[in-house]
Amino acid sequence: MHLVSRRTFLETSAAVGGGLLLGFTLPPLAPLQQNGPFVPNAFVRIDRDGRVTLIMHKVEMGQGTYTSMPMLLAEELEVDLSQVQLEHAPPDDARYAEPLFGVQETGGSTSVRGNWEPLRRAGATARSLLVAAAAQTWKVDPGSCHAAEGQVIHGPTGRSLNYGALVATAAALPLPRHVTLKDPKDFKLIGTPAKRLDAPDKVNGTAQYGIDVKVPGMKVATVAACPVFGGKVASVNDAKAKGIKGVQQVVRLDDAVAVVADHMWAAKQGLAALDIRWDEGPNAKLSTADIVQQLAAASEKAGVVARNEGDASKALAGAVRKVEAVYEVPFLAHATMEPVNCTVHVRPDGCDIWVGTQVPTFTQTAAAKLTGLPRDKVRVHNHLLGGGFGRRLEVDFVIRAVQIARQVASPVKVVWTREEDIQHDMYRPYYYDRIAAGLDEHGMPIAWTHRIAGSSIMDRVINQLFPKTLRVMRAAGLHQLVAMVKGLDVDAVEGAAEPPYTLPNIRVEYVRQEPPGVPTAFWRGVGPTHNIFVVESFMDELAAAARRDPVAYRLALLDKSPRARGVLELAAQQAGWGQPLPAGHGRGVSLLHAFGSYIAQVAEVSVSQAGDVRVHRVVCAVDCGTIVNPDTVKAQMESGIIFGITAALFGEITIKDGRVEQSNFNNYRMLRINEVPVIDVHLVKSGEAPGGIGEPGTSAVMPAVANAIFEATGKRIRKLPVKDQLSISGA
Repeated sequence: MHLVSRRTFLETSAAVGGGLLLGFTLPPLAPLQQNGPFVPNAFVRIDRDGRVTLIMHKVEMGQGTYTSMPMLLAEELEVDLSQVQLEHAPPDDARYAEPLFGVQETGGSTSVRGNWEPLRRAGATARSLLVAAAAQTWKVDPGSCHAAEGQVIHGPTGRSLNYGALVATAAALPLPRHVTLKDPKDFKLIGTPAKRLDAPDKVNGTAQYGIDVKVPGMKVATVAACPVFGGKVASVNDAKAKGIKGVQQVVRLDDAVAVVADHMWAAKQGLAALDIRWDEGPNAKLSTADIVQQLAAASEKAGVVARNEGDASKALAGAVRKVEAVYEVPFLAHATMEPVNCTVHVRPDGCDIWVGTQVPTFTQTAAAKLTGLPRDKVRVHNHLLGGGFGRRLEVDFVIRAVQIARQVASPVKVVWTREEDIQHDMYRPYYYDRIAAGLDEHGMPIAWTHRIAGSSIMDRVINQLFPKTLRVMRAAGLHQLVAMVKGLDVDAVEGAAEPPYTLPNIRVEYVRQEPPGVPTAFWRGVGPTHNIFVVESFMDELAAAARRDPVAYRLALLDKSPRARGVLELAAQQAGWGQPLPAGHGRGVSLLHAFGSYIAQVAEVSVSQAGDVRVHRVVCAVDCGTIVNPDTVKAQMESGIIFGITAALFGEITIKDGRVEQSNFNNYRMLRINEVPVIDVHLVKSGEAPGGIGEPGTSAVMPAVANAIFEATGKRIRKLPVKDQLSISGA
């Protein structure tokens, strides 16, 4: 039995649900007006002055889509990257759905993977029409013409026309049935280091994030939700708050209170002056220990099978040696640089939303449901995101803003404080894993069992956000796939059910155990962020049990995965694996195959007598298939590594008396700039289809650091964060 991955399921559901991205074959957004632009498909607009606009269906949250997406278009359209300007696409799943997910979203490290062909085809279609328009104008064979640098050139005579001059003629031509995409050897842009198109505005301060929105007549609100999961408002005394200058209104909701004011400072002062009494509800005594106890008990039960090959139980019973371990990873908050916020204006005839979101159609649908308006009366104005990491895949903060705005006559910007953002986030789940292996006489694994217990994000997403898709799947007779998804969280086992190693007898199971009241969500990749830590840490345990070098041990299991072997050998070589290190230092290695990419990392750390860990260097080898912008790949690896080190060393959301104990960066620790290691990224040249890069770096570094700590101290890290596991005696 093989795992149906999250992406495989969503590809299938998109196909049967009619949500596949077909933007390159769809008609224009609007018919060509006289003297209007050339709009050959849903992605491209060319004005009569030759300006090219990409209707941008992805959002920019620091990952480089504002550059990589235009590169795909510009390559086939034969224009310079500087000629392409961007415009946010409206919410429209029919035109702008991510091919790998079936809905309009930015996440899952899919932007380049999912749009590698569609955006190139959109550019090639426009180019083909422009060439045909020039040929018609000159009354020559289109084959004698070619496009270059934003113009069409007639080879025999050298005549040329720029794209703007061809707009009217091209718009009247029928769409070609087939267009030929460039041979990779002819790429001019793809594969070259391009400067970020979004960088200048971010440097000069003109970039507009959701939190920067200013609308005439706008008020500002901030909110306090019940500090206990599932609690409600019992009573509110707002007399003092209303006496503060600038406070205009106090809005009470079932589980929260908001203060609306002329500006944020007045809103914060007003909120602090409120006397709120909470009905704490059934989770008032909930603690992290309670949740862990429930997970531990759940992990003792048989789970839904994600993968079962051979006979792992029999092989384990007959093994020369058995190695067992329990691993745990904590709840994590997103803590994006820009706290969540949303500006809303609700009117009887419509609703406008200004926000930075990864899911514009979900945002539109949620607002329409709350206001009772038709979806087409809800306009979503998307903005740059000051960090997403999956947090802005959720619409809870949009719903909250709309709830408040319904009671306010003017537009209102709802801004969560950092404390509210951290204490009412939707968290990366707490996972509790039981893993075991049976070794032969040479110390090599002949049996592998892995049981994962944790929350199911996919169940919530599929049932709440994709009910139509599920109905269509059932109608299409795909009951087995539906049942598997309902019982098996395919994201929770990603990175565990398909390790790159040759394991003759393997069984991987998933046990769903929901934490009472605690909302869980995607966090820069979920399954791999914990499964790669578990699998790669445990692989190190097996190497130690066999008294084998960790790199050599892995290589012996990679005969069937040459790309995995390639990155592992490259990372080890570039890191100087096996060379002496100073006392108290250690190197650790990890290997990842997820998101369509292969990554190996080697971390060098030191551990002080007090148990403080310092990561000095990380070497990262990446095979992500065809690379669009190598600078972006390196930047994403660097940021992902920093994000992952932060989580490994410090990241932890704990719960006491039903409340999140962490509130700001003083107790939800970030890696500081002086603590960032040297990061060396090495890219493997490949002709394979592009893989994802936004999330893998984060997942790969955590076990590399943990394994390096073991090498330095002899202390095995089976529970994160590291700060809770090391002490003077432990180090």
